[in-house]
Amino acid sequence: MAKLISWNIDSINAALTSSSDRAILSQAVLKKLGTYQADIIAIQETKLPADGPSEKHLELLKEYFPDYKIEWISSIPPAKKGYAGTMILYRENLAPQAKRQTVRLGAPDTMDDEGRLLTIEFENFYFVNVYTPNSGDGLKRLAERQKWDVLYAEYLAELDKKKPVIACGDFNVAHKEIDLANPASNHFSAGFTDEERDGFTKLLAKGFTDSFRFVHGDVKDIYSWWGQRIKTSKINNSGWRIDYFLVSDRIKDQIKKSEMIDSGPRQDHTPILLEIDVGM
Repeated sequence: MAKLISWNIDSINAALTSSSDRAILSQAVLKKLGTYQADIIAIQETKLPADGPSEKHLELLKEYFPDYKIEWISSIPPAKKGYAGTMILYRENLAPQAKRQTVRLGAPDTMDDEGRLLTIEFENFYFVNVYTPNSGDGLKRLAERQKWDVLYAEYLAELDKKKPVIACGDFNVAHKEIDLANPASNHFSAGFTDEERDGFTKLLAKGFTDSFRFVHGDVKDIYSWWGQRIKTSKINNSGWRIDYFLVSDRIKDQIKKSEMIDSGPRQDHTPILLEIDVGM
């Protein structure tokens, strides 16, 4: 049984080294994740420099997650400095067949240089960590985002031809109206446009299952993200479900658990958990 976790941390440096109130909340989440003893932990929006985590970062991560190996990819020029970025931690006893530090989709703008896609190949499956580009204020990046969605779906489909895929991360889209608290007022907001939702539908149609919906059906009012700009968003559960574990259709019946991990009062993303019966 594989136990897998995914979390958009919104800056590893801030979470690990700051003493702010928000950092203390983030550290509590990290401590909680350590108790799960997951096989693999995917992290998005690391916001690390181009040369990756410092020795201090690695030391602090080891305190929370001893006996893990780490792979990472960060934003590099010409993309913005300290932007996006992804990381995968996996148990030292696991033996990946291939570690892919760089995957270039041929995406527009600087998307391929922003450290958004990290894949590790294990014996029985590919593990893919993604931080999907946000369409941005005023949907200024929507056209580029639509191209990313097509290329990413094609990438997963190509992997799926070789062996099953487990893909996770912050997909920056609420797929259906039940995936956010206020669909009517957000119809033209980034993350809930018709174009983004259609892109996600087409991704699933290539042979992938939304593990949360597979387990829980059309349950409502369970979200993975609450905006920080509105201080009461989490208290009022005015959230969005934009973080996912997707699996190849042919292994969906092996899913045992897919759920959110309670991050307490910390707003922004909460971690998500998948337990699936695949050999490690």
